[in-house]
Amino acid sequence: MLRKVNLVLVKKKARPVNVDATLIAEAPKIAPYIPTMRERIGAVLNLEASRISIKATTNEGLGAIGRGEGMAAMAVATVETTD
Repeated sequence: MLRKVNLVLVKKKARPVNVDATLIAEAPKIAPYIPTMRERIGAVLNLEASRISIKATTNEGLGAIGRGEGMAAMAVATVETTD
């Protein structure tokens, strides 16, 4: 999906400037994987890992996520035109 988004940006003569993502899950613990995730996302978007923020949090036991039945992710990206 991220590759497709990047292709749309290229067609629109735009590029990502930074990405801020939050993962919500009770388990597994994501912190050990964050550096690798930043590098891989950066490789797809042709963006330095330092411009990618990934945070993890729990849902404090509430709802389906809190019961461990799923995960959620939210992300925001700043994009600029390259003209």
